[in-house]
Amino acid sequence: MATKHGLGRGLNALIRDTPAQPAVAPEPVKPAYPAVDVTAIRPNPFQPRRVFVKEALEELVESVRSHGVLEPLLVRPLEDGGYELIAGERRWRAAQQAGLKKVPVVIKEAGDHEALELALIENLQRSDLNVIEEAEGYKVLAGKFNLTQDEISQRVNKARASVANALRLLSLPLEVRRFISEGLLSAGHAKVLLGLAVEAEQCKFAERTVKDGLSVRDLERMVEHARRIPRKRRESRDDIPAIHVQDLTDRLHQHLGTSVHVQPCRTLPNGRKVKGSIQIDFYSNDDLDRILDVLGVAEKP
Repeated sequence: MATKHGLGRGLNALIRDTPAQPAVAPEPVKPAYPAVDVTAIRPNPFQPRRVFVKEALEELVESVRSHGVLEPLLVRPLEDGGYELIAGERRWRAAQQAGLKKVPVVIKEAGDHEALELALIENLQRSDLNVIEEAEGYKVLAGKFNLTQDEISQRVNKARASVANALRLLSLPLEVRRFISEGLLSAGHAKVLLGLAVEAEQCKFAERTVKDGLSVRDLERMVEHARRIPRKRRESRDDIPAIHVQDLTDRLHQHLGTSVHVQPCRTLPNGRKVKGSIQIDFYSNDDLDRILDVLGVAEKP
């Protein structure tokens, strides 16, 4: 009898005929980072970040208490056996405040130049720096490591104009830079203030902006209005009061027996000094000899 095919096969046969499902690949195991003592790590002297917002750091401390340091710190080894931070100072500070004894790290051999570049680039990528800290980092790259603005822009992947504009902010008075660092003034405000030539005016308008919460446009209008107001012309002044000039003139006249004209030195509106002069009149060679004798100027033999 012919064997029947198709129908009549049991469930087990059907299951065996089903193609096998591909095995699910296990998730890759995250690499374990070495842990070092928190006290063996010291901050990076070239760290561009200077302002650590208290509230944000407190939030990070709570996170570290609950979950630990999730992302390793980047450090470089030192000759004394310790480590110097390249990137991750906020995590390091939070770990200390949270009471952690050890933190995960990535150890990298790096010189001063590379450590600064890595610290600056890492913070820029995280948008962790305020614009003044950014500018100070560029200044160190330019001054300590002799990089041009083009070279800096290539290192940090920023337009050269952005680097140049940031560096210009360092010419502002310290008080104005502090306002910018603390977020009280924006880069837009700073650009308007840079258009003022006098530091006192930059400080005055900056303080007014912070006090009244002015927008960049408000500040522009206020500065433009101030420029349209005619300034009172400062007058030059004599450095010796007129009454003293007259007294000196009279005494010289009596002493020399001739007319004397005293012109005091003057201070111009821009602060520049103009020299003074004394003019002594004589009417003949004999009169000149007499005056020279009075002055104690001996005639050459």
